[in-house]
Amino acid sequence: MSNEKWFEALLFQLFFVSLAVNYTYSTREHLYVRACAGLRRYKYIRNMIQKIEKLLSEIEAFQPATAADVEAFRIKILGKKGELGNLMEEFKSVPAEQKRELGQRLNHLKTVATERINTLKEELMNAQAMNASKIDDMTRPGSNEQVGSRHPISIVKNEIVGIFARLGYTVADGPEIEDDWHVFSALNFPPEHPARDMQDTFFIEQNPDVVLRTHTSSIQVRTMERQKPPIRVICPGRVFRNEAISYRAHCIFHQIEGLYIDRNVSFADMKQSLLYFAKELFGEQAQIRMRPSYFPFTEPSAEVDVSCSICGGKGCGVCKGTGWLEIMGCGMVDPNVLKSNNIDPNEYSGFAFGMGIERIAMLKYGVGDLRLYFENDVRFLNQFESAL
Repeated sequence: MSNEKWFEALLFQLFFVSLAVNYTYSTREHLYVRACAGLRRYKYIRNMIQKIEKLLSEIEAFQPATAADVEAFRIKILGKKGELGNLMEEFKSVPAEQKRELGQRLNHLKTVATERINTLKEELMNAQAMNASKIDDMTRPGSNEQVGSRHPISIVKNEIVGIFARLGYTVADGPEIEDDWHVFSALNFPPEHPARDMQDTFFIEQNPDVVLRTHTSSIQVRTMERQKPPIRVICPGRVFRNEAISYRAHCIFHQIEGLYIDRNVSFADMKQSLLYFAKELFGEQAQIRMRPSYFPFTEPSAEVDVSCSICGGKGCGVCKGTGWLEIMGCGMVDPNVLKSNNIDPNEYSGFAFGMGIERIAMLKYGVGDLRLYFENDVRFLNQFESAL
């Protein structure tokens, strides 16, 4: 006879004995109710014990095939809504005198489940490591792993950033899709300027104008809007212009622009900074020359040429036979630009410059065709492995 059947038989025997004894009806009824409650508690606790024992057997017999099986089993047993969690909820209804025994059983269940799962995980990891280390044929040649390299544009950009970082510049960033204010209006571009024409700029929307930025000067504007002088930043990024693709030009290219605003900043400061940059990047033999030029956002303005390292100054197709290669525009920030960005031009002055990274890389590595940077020819890119 099971324990439950035995307990029920005892209950009814006690009830009939109470009939023979001179108990009142209410006393007999009270005894019967208490006995029934005791039976229910007994069944409830017995059911919990059976669930615990069943889970212990299931944990012991579990044999996973993969790590995913172990994780699924862990969630089933130990998860927030798992079997152990359900038993802990039932445990709240256990009478105080039974909590000690059942609490010990539940703790034992949790310990066994945790240890078993950790053991299975470790066994699977060891098995995978052993399989990975097995070599079917010890005489078979090893695999030829291909070592990649950074793109030359990334190499040169990082080098330029490092040079100006030594001069105290920090890197600023901004969106490639811009509005008219940040690309043109805040930089003193007049309404009739050719850059506002669709022949030179990629327009996404009009009225209001939304364009792909034609220069990273828009980042300079955003920097002046959120930061007061002194300002010393460089702004690397990708820009877009509606140009015919050739060995010297492309509709997509990369720029780095710089901006320095403080009290008493002069043209001489700018020239010395750019000379330092050229010698750091191209070597002590590098020479620069500055030619008067015009930009809407600087006054005075200049073009900066660096001696052509491809032909050694003798003249070639890249430098158009001059021995010099234009790499940069620069100038003192126009007072109107400072006013547009709420900076007092009577108190502050500054200079700005901008260069194409592709042109710098052409000079540095002797690349004769700008289109090579965009063709992803592995034979070309593999030449820069040593530049890492």
